[in-house]
Amino acid sequence: MTVTDRFLNYVRIHSASDDKNDSEVPSAKREFDMTDHLYSEMKELGFSGVYRDEHAYVYGFIPASEGMEKEKCIAFNAHIDTIPDFPGENVRPQITYDYDGNDVLLGSSGRVLSADMFPHLRSLKGQTLITTDGTTVLGADDKAGIAEIMSACEFLLKHSDIKHGKISVCFSPDEEIGHGAALMDLDRVGADYGYTVDGGEVNEINFETFNASSAKVFIKGVSVHPGSAKDKMVNASLVAMEFNSLLPPDEIPSKTENYEGFFHLTEMSGSTDSAELSYIIRDHDSDRFKEREDMICSAADEINSRYGKGTAKVEIKEQYRNMSEVIGRDSEPVKRAEKAIEKAGIEAVYVPVRGGTDGAQLSFRGLPCPNLGTGGYGFHGPYEHITSEHLEKMTEILINIMT
Repeated sequence: MTVTDRFLNYVRIHSASDDKNDSEVPSAKREFDMTDHLYSEMKELGFSGVYRDEHAYVYGFIPASEGMEKEKCIAFNAHIDTIPDFPGENVRPQITYDYDGNDVLLGSSGRVLSADMFPHLRSLKGQTLITTDGTTVLGADDKAGIAEIMSACEFLLKHSDIKHGKISVCFSPDEEIGHGAALMDLDRVGADYGYTVDGGEVNEINFETFNASSAKVFIKGVSVHPGSAKDKMVNASLVAMEFNSLLPPDEIPSKTENYEGFFHLTEMSGSTDSAELSYIIRDHDSDRFKEREDMICSAADEINSRYGKGTAKVEIKEQYRNMSEVIGRDSEPVKRAEKAIEKAGIEAVYVPVRGGTDGAQLSFRGLPCPNLGTGGYGFHGPYEHITSEHLEKMTEILINIMT
């Protein structure tokens, strides 16, 4: 089976996580469909120690070649879930052979994958382009990573003459809702270090992520009849808008890049009586990140000074930290990845992640785990796309790392 065929099989399995369920892992029972598929495939390919647990994690191993038992064990991870906030069911991939580098109509959805919006499309000319039909995500985040890991492992299992140390594989649920690798059994994984395969360009190495937290802001209003509301009513929805105006207006995702942090208002709801705002807070610098959390609290203090104690209440929850505190550019896993990418005939680049990976959690849990690309683009929406050539190149890079 080619890596493209494997990828197309995976994306047709509906496995979106559920951001409304934070009490169970996995958050959505449908994630087990992906776990069960991978469990059966690992068994069929000849992995050893294949295991799936009650939280939808699935593990498998390739023993070290004879004479290579003392080599370090390397782990590979990707996540089985897709995002919950754009449709991920009934995925119908659209394949354009010998792509011409121009705009692509996405089925009959009315959406267009535009080379003006995504200038890199022109560099994909001549490749086999895989897109959505405009109605769902594609699922390359992160089923491309899963397909590449599985294809690299299949290659080793079929070529027993190629020497390698022990390979440990674990696929995990709920990465898209911030849970990710929290319940991964690192004793079972048993690796010295690892890689998440959950990024963009095939030549990217990521060992810097945001520090991240979520914040919920609860606004309590005073609801009275509008005809007699003077000096009595406190409209919680208006106060919520006022709260947001106290944050820096230019420090939002659409106006920041590279190492610039932001506040992102992800959801809001409200009435006269009560309102709620949900934010994510991001910054690469730990001191600046703490200042951002303090800014949210200070905004609540200001609202309470204007409208009375208890009007605004804030709950902040840490999600992950910048894994550069654990992994440096000169660390063994980063250097090994750089060598593997260069062996594949391309130049490695170091890119800070404007997001998070399971590797951040794993690194702070004791398994240094930089992130690698998948070759995909336009994640988290209908414009997601990848090429067969990038799937193949990333598989080659993973084989180089393994060997």
